[in-house]
Amino acid sequence: MPEGLKLDTPRVEDGAAIWRIARDSRTLDLNSSYSYLLWCRDFAATSVVARAGDGEPVGFVTGYLRPERPRTLVVWQVAVDETARGRGLAAAMLDGLTLRAAEEFGIEGIETTITPDNVPSNRLFTSYAQRHSAAVAKDVLFDAGLFPEDGHEPEVLYRIGPLGFPGAGAR
Repeated sequence: MPEGLKLDTPRVEDGAAIWRIARDSRTLDLNSSYSYLLWCRDFAATSVVARAGDGEPVGFVTGYLRPERPRTLVVWQVAVDETARGRGLAAAMLDGLTLRAAEEFGIEGIETTITPDNVPSNRLFTSYAQRHSAAVAKDVLFDAGLFPEDGHEPEVLYRIGPLGFPGAGAR
């Protein structure tokens, strides 16, 4: 974990800061501010924030357990504030969240979608799989033609697992 930062469970009060971090990333599909408030309320147990020394969020990972596959954590968004970039925070948040989810929910793998042009996310999840000696399967989940706006790239599904955390799959 980068010095001076700590991982924590998001609280509703963090929703506005998380929305701002997502907006300022200029790479994520920005959801409504309301959705980030709901995320911090309803999916806090499967999400994480990184806090600076003053307690303000400087990064987040949002996720949820897939209803049809409750041992799969779907990682929805990952973002790091510009002030905290380049220190390995995204990887630390992803590792911390998935370890907690393995212990609490018995997850065995993760899923996420990434557009082909998102090089940082491709690197983050590929290196995550390597760190955890897990296989990666990639398939197009949502073709570009499914999106209502022109120019949205396809979303490629990354399936990573099985994970070797102690307690993974224990539930």
